[in-house]
Amino acid sequence: MTLTGLILGLVTLQRLGELLLAKRNTDRLRAQGAHEVAAGHYPLIVALHAAWLAGLWYLVVWRAPDTDVNLIWLAVFVVLQALRVWVIATLGPRWTTRIIVLPGAPLVASGPYRFVSHPNYCVVAAEILVLPLVFGLLWYGLVFSVLNAVALWIRVRAEAAALAR
Repeated sequence: MTLTGLILGLVTLQRLGELLLAKRNTDRLRAQGAHEVAAGHYPLIVALHAAWLAGLWYLVVWRAPDTDVNLIWLAVFVVLQALRVWVIATLGPRWTTRIIVLPGAPLVASGPYRFVSHPNYCVVAAEILVLPLVFGLLWYGLVFSVLNAVALWIRVRAEAAALAR
């Protein structure tokens, strides 16, 4: 296996693991009386992220398996993964990939939430640009960054409205 395949394999496994964690947390929150808000845009988010990752597999592993890995951008991506873990650990059982509202629960204001209201979205936005840069695919990172910005515009507005209630 090439280094590019290893990197994308690890990212893919990470994302699948996160989906399992999110499902478990979502089920637990619903059992506590939580409800989902603005579920209609969720398939768009899933499709966007799946297309981003699948496209990277196609462009880097299948089409150009000898692609060089930029170690500086890889280091930036590793730092982003540490930030991702910090966000997930801070939210603990309240972290999901959906907008789930638990009535009466206070907003989380610790960890990265002391500095930014949506740290997970900041990390994801950076990842969508940085991982393609690891493989020299600036154009790819820019295209998906624009698409992600549109999806986040929809999502952040829906989340802000839900949390304001």
